[in-house]
Amino acid sequence: MADPISDMLTRIRNAQATKKPEVSIPASKIKLEIAKVLKKEGFVGEIKEEEVDSRKSIKINLKYLKAGEPVIRGIQRISKPGCRIYAKRDKLPRVLRGLGITIISTSRGLVTDKEARRRKLGGEILCKVW
Repeated sequence: MADPISDMLTRIRNAQATKKPEVSIPASKIKLEIAKVLKKEGFVGEIKEEEVDSRKSIKINLKYLKAGEPVIRGIQRISKPGCRIYAKRDKLPRVLRGLGITIISTSRGLVTDKEARRRKLGGEILCKVW
């Protein structure tokens, strides 16, 4: 797998398109941190780490609105292995004028664009969620 973060985002996107209650993703530290940021911002529900046959995975409960629409309207990978995208603290992008989030990898861990602005941090722009 060339880009495991893109795989994670695609699995979430596909699971929500088919109205699945949860999605299972092969585990890694960065994927777990992305899932924690999504949970903290209210885009997904519970996150569980599981181990089946010595393979760790992350189970993410997906959230839906009353009408059955997914809470995550869109999720997009920005920085890719072949083309990394970085932003300084004063050039961090906003998603839908602040209604969505951008997940940034900083020297202090993964944070949202709002948190990075508050802490005056720049870093690699991983993905946008709205």
